Amino acid sequence: MTKIRRYDLDWLRVIVFGLLIFYHVGMFFVPWGWHIKNNIIYPELRWPMLFLNQWRLPILFVISGMGTAFALSYRSGWQFIKERHARLAIPLVFGMLVIVPPQVYIERISTGTFSGSYWEYWTTESLAGVYPEGNLSWHHLWFLPYLLIFSVILTPVFLYLRNHPNTSFLETWRRRLSNKPMSIYLLVIPLFLYESLLEPFFNITHNLVWDWFNFISSLTLFFYGYLLISVKEAFWPALEKLRKKALTLGIGCFTGLLIIWLYFEDSTVIHFTEAALKTTNFWSWILVIFAYAAKYLNRPSRTLAYCNRAVYPFYILHQTVTIIIGYWLMELNWPFVTKAFIMVVGTFGACWLLYEFLIKRIPILGFVFGLKREKKISDIN
Repeated sequence: MTKIRRYDLDWLRVIVFGLLIFYHVGMFFVPWGWHIKNNIIYPELRWPMLFLNQWRLPILFVISGMGTAFALSYRSGWQFIKERHARLAIPLVFGMLVIVPPQVYIERISTGTFSGSYWEYWTTESLAGVYPEGNLSWHHLWFLPYLLIFSVILTPVFLYLRNHPNTSFLETWRRRLSNKPMSIYLLVIPLFLYESLLEPFFNITHNLVWDWFNFISSLTLFFYGYLLISVKEAFWPALEKLRKKALTLGIGCFTGLLIIWLYFEDSTVIHFTEAALKTTNFWSWILVIFAYAAKYLNRPSRTLAYCNRAVYPFYILHQTVTIIIGYWLMELNWPFVTKAFIMVVGTFGACWLLYEFLIKRIPILGFVFGLKREKKISDIN
């Protein structure tokens, strides 16, 4: 079995996780609920964040499914499950015990529900009850348990598809994508059904218990990632052919969503129309991003190698750093640009310092942050 790597997917993983830092800084300033808020709210900032929010998480699950296809190309099922636990479960537990508690502590002291020192909080309150009523939480790390569960659930399916590459299901998709590239939009249909029929009854909670809309949608996108890599000889040429149409559809659908959000009240017709626009919109932008990344980013570089290794610790650390910086800035009467600049640069800078001088150099820290041991690999495009 041969290890395969697509550098464009590595770049997208780095870029999308990097955008997450900007997004969480933005959450400090917009009207939506978050752990702490700036003393001045900027409602107009929600429009670019709404655009980003449409596709940023869906594309991560698709990329993760694609990465799973590559990982299973040279591992057995048990090797893959063992690696997933090492890379996901251990950082999750470490994050819940060490990385997330400062976020909850700052939220508690900023609202006046706790007044002691952080040491007092961490040793007495941090494990008391489940957030939001209690304090134990995975906060921004919710992506990890979902990805772990998806990997366990779908590994038998993935192994079957890997061991039967010419099954009629995969052959059908190869023919469809080769002959009619726009048939990839058939994958929107299940997403539309979830959005229109499940979403009204299950708010997104990230708690794995009553999060059925988010769970099944994300699971489906994860599967799509694996499926598209399984038919990669038809998928990448199809992207080249449809990227301009997908871009036009994405612009049109997001414009339609803005019109609905600004000018229409909810009704049955509006609900189903919005669901169709939402799912077609984010799927279109995912395809556009994959298409242009394949064209311009599928090449190795030292920068990519460094960033690809650093991105996971950055993801684990970033929201805690952002909230700590935001806490010291929240009541200052400084302009938006000044505060946002300090939070973005401070978050990237602090994460880099922690990664470069501690996580990267101390093996036990690398282990709990999910880093693989560095070794030379012969990559094949």
